[in-house]
Amino acid sequence: MEVQETRVQTDRVLTIPNLLSMARLVGVPIFLWLVLWPVFGGPKNDGWAIAVLMLSGVSDYLDGKLARRWGQISRLGQLLDPAADRLYIVSTLVGLTWREILPWWLTALLVAREAFVGVVLLRLNRAGYGPLNVSFLGKAATFNLMYAFPLLLLGVGEGWVHRVAGVVSWAFIWWGTTLYWWAGALYAVQARQILQAERSAAV
Repeated sequence: MEVQETRVQTDRVLTIPNLLSMARLVGVPIFLWLVLWPVFGGPKNDGWAIAVLMLSGVSDYLDGKLARRWGQISRLGQLLDPAADRLYIVSTLVGLTWREILPWWLTALLVAREAFVGVVLLRLNRAGYGPLNVSFLGKAATFNLMYAFPLLLLGVGEGWVHRVAGVVSWAFIWWGTTLYWWAGALYAVQARQILQAERSAAV
């Protein structure tokens, strides 16, 4: 099942969905600065960092929905959307691991998945293919992680709200990590089928 249509409907760059994706990309360094400021002697801005992550999650939902509804699916959008997803996940891993909120072994597990998909993308690129379309499973994994990280940050503190947020965040983290690797494995299978079909056609 695909999250979005594969057919490009417009070559326009300045569409509302693309602008939302661009805004998400701008938010990546802002989030990283907010979450890491205490490490460098600044005040805690976890509330603002959580707000940036939440806005990113909302815009991630809206850009795809609006692109389909308004017939504004573009090649640029198909590249920006997964790029923004990955950058938010990587920046969140860096920030939360540096703050010692996220254990290093979980970070290593998620980074290993990114490296694995990166190798698959490299092989496709060398064969003359672009990135494959984002799958429903991959999008579900990203949503789980994007919900998990703000809750994990909210879980830092005392009181029942923080304790509940911490427990719920780990439920999302385990589901998200499992789905993230599963989606990566299916991505690799799809890429292998494409490359095998090309070799068979060349014989």
